[in-house]
Amino acid sequence: MNEDKSALLDQCAAIATSTWADAMDTLGIDGVTQGIHRRGGTGRIAGFAVTARHVWGQLGDFDRSDFSVGRLVAATGPGKVVMVDAGGTAISTFGGIASMAASKRNATAVVIDGACRDVDEIQATGLWLASRHVTPLTGKGRLKLQEMGGPISIGGVCVHEGDLVVGDDTGLVVIPHARLDEVLAAAQEALATDEQVEQGIRNGLSFAESAAAANYIPAK
Repeated sequence: MNEDKSALLDQCAAIATSTWADAMDTLGIDGVTQGIHRRGGTGRIAGFAVTARHVWGQLGDFDRSDFSVGRLVAATGPGKVVMVDAGGTAISTFGGIASMAASKRNATAVVIDGACRDVDEIQATGLWLASRHVTPLTGKGRLKLQEMGGPISIGGVCVHEGDLVVGDDTGLVVIPHARLDEVLAAAQEALATDEQVEQGIRNGLSFAESAAAANYIPAK
């Protein structure tokens, strides 16, 4: 990852998902995922989406090699968030061994609209991973990696390869790559407003007074 992208991601990671969500609201962009929860890792991450899609079935519907978790691990790395659309199914896409391998690649994050397993092992690796479900049920023989690089759906949000993904303890947001500059500017403006409201409260104003002064919530 080049220095310009690294600096951009550092800048984006300094902004909370709530602020990103406010910025996207002002621009009419639907980018807040629903039902995806962090299972491992700490703090806030920002990276560019690498997309993958799993299809699912009953045990034995697919060859174990179709699972192709090795391809997902190989797609991880610094500045990359591997986003796996497994259709929300409660079958594990990623477990402890895969998480250890991804952490060795300095993966930024893995996000699964589906399931993971071995949460204690995932947490031990330090890998930032979020999923819809946790289950002991393996994907080997039940999941098939259908494609990588195409558009997918994660938590009700359409994700394209290269979109910006930001995640923290509050949630996960996806910012379309084509509108990143516009949304980043709106997020920085929203952040400045938040800081103005906070400073007003520190200076002794009530919440209502400080919010009105910053035009955060206009007074009635």
